[in-house]
Amino acid sequence: MRFLELKIPPPLVGLLCALAMWGLARLAPGGAAAPFVRVLATALLVAAGLAFDLLGLLGFRAQRTTISPLSPQRSSALVTGGVYRVTRNPMYVGMAALLLAWAAWLWTPLALLGPLAFALYITRFQIQPEERMLQRLFGEAYTHYTRRVRRWL
Repeated sequence: MRFLELKIPPPLVGLLCALAMWGLARLAPGGAAAPFVRVLATALLVAAGLAFDLLGLLGFRAQRTTISPLSPQRSSALVTGGVYRVTRNPMYVGMAALLLAWAAWLWTPLALLGPLAFALYITRFQIQPEERMLQRLFGEAYTHYTRRVRRWL
């Protein structure tokens, strides 16, 4: 299934997962939640997701390297500082957190399949091919980095 590698922009994958989550929530609505709990959980996850996304983007911009997820071969720098000391993929962590926020808003257990599907798809068809390319480009420096910092969290 290599034909799917680096083909679908991750934000589009996230949007498709969000739409599927909405459909699942309509099929099997969840239980009632206290509005405060639902809003608080959603807000905290949105804030975390946006923070990871923004900090990841700023890290790339500071190093003046590509932010295109479909062209990792254009990477000109290995970004290891800032949020990249916590996770090798902060923008994907951010997108997963936003999907978790959507699941919290929908408040049905079936909606949790969306973030799971996103993580599985992104790991296989986006992150693993990116990692192969970064290994070729940055060699031992990338190997050392992968030993220090987790792929997700």
